[in-house]
Amino acid sequence: PQGWYQVKPSDYTGSGFDRGHLIPAADRNKTEADSKAVFLMTNILPQAPDNNQGPWENLESDCRALVRQGKELYIIAGSAGVGGTGMKGKRTTLVKGAVTVPATLWKIVVILDRPGLTLESITETTPVIAVVMPNQQGIKGRSWTSYRTSIDAVEELTGYDFLSNLVEPLQAVLEAKPVLPAQSTQ
Repeated sequence: PQGWYQVKPSDYTGSGFDRGHLIPAADRNKTEADSKAVFLMTNILPQAPDNNQGPWENLESDCRALVRQGKELYIIAGSAGVGGTGMKGKRTTLVKGAVTVPATLWKIVVILDRPGLTLESITETTPVIAVVMPNQQGIKGRSWTSYRTSIDAVEELTGYDFLSNLVEPLQAVLEAKPVLPAQSTQ
């Protein structure tokens, strides 16, 4: 919107934070338009390098491995809170307050057996992954599986209502599950 600061890639230079992608470039490379879209600043947030290059990246890789196995994934990702720790210490904002540094990053993954399934194909046994990871240094060697949680916990953190197109009894079961369909390959 007019009057809002327009974030530039250079705003992250020297900040101690990576330009963290909510949708990774490796997930959107089928067309040139898709590839360009992931580099829009609306898809990028200040992410601690150890988070971005550690458990977050490993979860992204494991999701791609599931797709290579023939699964179809529905992924929702975002951030919550204020204040993360990058290579230069704790920060709440960048660019004189124009960019908020999040305290955590979260991701929800619904895993369907194969492409083309509909909403009606989702059952109580459909695998889901939910994680909340701290936006901080010192976690690069940790497995993303150590940050598993329930979708309910992500809803409580964010105030959002996920999986709201599912009938309520099914939604409640899936959102309460802190399950993992397979161990991390990382």
